[in-house]
Amino acid sequence: MNGVHDMGGQQGFGPVLLEEAEPLFHADWESRAMAMTVAMGASGQWNIDLSRSARESLPPAVYLSSTYYEIWIRGLEKLLLERSMVTQAELDAGQLITPPVKVNKVLTRDTVDAALKAGSPTERPIAQAALFKVGQKVRALNMHPQGHTRLPRYVRGHVGTIVSLHGGHVLPDQHTLRALPPFNVAVEWLYTVVFDGITLWGAGSDPTVEVTVDAWESYLEAAA
Repeated sequence: MNGVHDMGGQQGFGPVLLEEAEPLFHADWESRAMAMTVAMGASGQWNIDLSRSARESLPPAVYLSSTYYEIWIRGLEKLLLERSMVTQAELDAGQLITPPVKVNKVLTRDTVDAALKAGSPTERPIAQAALFKVGQKVRALNMHPQGHTRLPRYVRGHVGTIVSLHGGHVLPDQHTLRALPPFNVAVEWLYTVVFDGITLWGAGSDPTVEVTVDAWESYLEAAA
């Protein structure tokens, strides 16, 4: 999915302006937006890749005109609507109209700190040996899938170098194929690949720029 979110290397969106002493939240509703997103994610009705996909597949005009936490809320609304956990009438009214949908896990005020501190492991057992090794030249595939992917457009078709192996991890592209649990958990080797700026953006690029990308094995092929 070549979503509007994949903006790396694109021009015309203006400079990135850094805010001195930037607060964690700019308004009270932003902290509530984060809390609701985390709490609903803990319910087990979707996985992290489905959550990302919901945000990244918002219509371009909506995505570009929304602030960071507005995007979070719009993505959450989309997930809830898809699973009939909320109705459009309830979103419009801002109050419960139909009985709530039962979930397997509820993140409460008393359990949230422990849950966030504990986290959850991302590495998975993998039987097959890694196809690539540190120092090897690889090419990112020139791919334009219909579904979710974590391979940025600006590295596709370009050659980089493997600098790290991270073991087996769930492939995001497959993790979004089932809308409800149990989720598809295809596992692949995950690598860090470094690309130099001139390779990505041409001779006029800053020669000191390097970009590192975490890429799953099926995103890569050996460079000749």
